[in-house]
Amino acid sequence: MQIIRELALLREAVAALRETGPTGGKARIALVPTMGALHEGHLALIAEARAHADHVVASIFVNPTQFGPNEDLDSYPRREASDVKLLTDHGCDLLWAPPVEQVYPPGFATVISVSGVSEGLCGGARPGHFDGVSTIVAKLFNQVRPDVAVFGEKDYQQLAVIRRMARDLDFDIDIIGVPTQRDADGLALSSRNAYLTEEERKAAHALPRALGQAASRIEKGGDVDSALAKVKAALTAAGFDSIDYVELRDAVTLQPVTNAKQPARLLAAAKLGQTRLIDNIEVKPK
Repeated sequence: MQIIRELALLREAVAALRETGPTGGKARIALVPTMGALHEGHLALIAEARAHADHVVASIFVNPTQFGPNEDLDSYPRREASDVKLLTDHGCDLLWAPPVEQVYPPGFATVISVSGVSEGLCGGARPGHFDGVSTIVAKLFNQVRPDVAVFGEKDYQQLAVIRRMARDLDFDIDIIGVPTQRDADGLALSSRNAYLTEEERKAAHALPRALGQAASRIEKGGDVDSALAKVKAALTAAGFDSIDYVELRDAVTLQPVTNAKQPARLLAAAKLGQTRLIDNIEVKPK
């Protein structure tokens, strides 16, 4: 696997990969953007990318513009050596791992903001977060110029923002979402799970369990407000310190909905100790 840290070299390497398609044609390139600290969830993205392209490019970049002033930018886990081994073992062809100055050179002044789907939920709890996400993903799209880009559904609002941005800005890229990968107890895999203490980790499974129970109630015609209240009560009883949101939203537009007459998503974010956990689950129409 090639490891590249300079933009000019990245473009040369991607151009070379393009010339290695089947039967002499142009190869398809898939991009898997990450912030590193890779786990089985990321590896599922790599596997999905390999199913849709001839070559897979992964990026590792802890993007400073999507962290708020009191968030965990400095302490975010960084494990490049082990990440490189995982990517190599799972068939990634190229790793784009630029330093900050390659991505945001002196004088950088452009921000991409996606209205609508970025509002509320994590967008409300983390002001400016999705501006940082959409800006870095747009840059990655322009740097790598992939045919396919693969993202996890665990960050469901992020996926919706990226899909809207790609449509609005005419990126000719297939955006593919991969279902959330989970531990045996149902907790969504996340790099931030490493922050949890042993006791917090035991309590964390209350989040997916409560969401699953609420989704079942709603799908059976139960009152949405009552189902959401039960989730909040379950999280509080499990020892979560605070709850940012528990909401039912339209699966595409992310507008609030009050029933399961259309495909919907039940989304939640809550804090356990110093760790903010997010999760979501599909709610199927009645």
